[in-house]
Amino acid sequence: MQTVKMVITGPFSSGKTEFIQSVSEIDVVATERKITSEAERIKDSTTVAMDFGRITVDDELVLYLFGTPGQKHFDFMWEILSEGMLGFIVMVDSARPETFREARRILETFRAYAPTPYVVTANKQDLPDAWEVEDMRIALRPSPEIKLLPCVATDKESVKTALLELLYNILEKMESGEF
Repeated sequence: MQTVKMVITGPFSSGKTEFIQSVSEIDVVATERKITSEAERIKDSTTVAMDFGRITVDDELVLYLFGTPGQKHFDFMWEILSEGMLGFIVMVDSARPETFREARRILETFRAYAPTPYVVTANKQDLPDAWEVEDMRIALRPSPEIKLLPCVATDKESVKTALLELLYNILEKMESGEF
């Protein structure tokens, strides 16, 4: 049995927990805590350590999904969660351009932890004020070969598309001997 560790990261409230919950075959292990600060009252709770989910692809392959906390004061968990990862997804809330700079910083941080494959998702594409994926590419400036995928974290098919894209990138690196 082959296991693949993937990390789902991104700024606060970008949809990481919902992403994992929409596809996990087990109840997601979540470390959610109630938010008490009015400054962060975008939602009622936040991840403080990690989220964990699992997907069995087939008899030979299982994906372990680890979601990171998005708030800066929990970023000490990022390096811990990145250990042993074979790839990562950076989730960006496409309706909140004020988070794009933070998403870019998170992407660079994870690239420094490990030179593994990654994809970027433009989450919340179902919202009326969501930026177009092409405009987000200009704002985020990922390398041209990096996939920037439209996503809705609550839509299982959308999440599966992002995970499969990352998995194909990981398998390609494994087959070429880069891992």
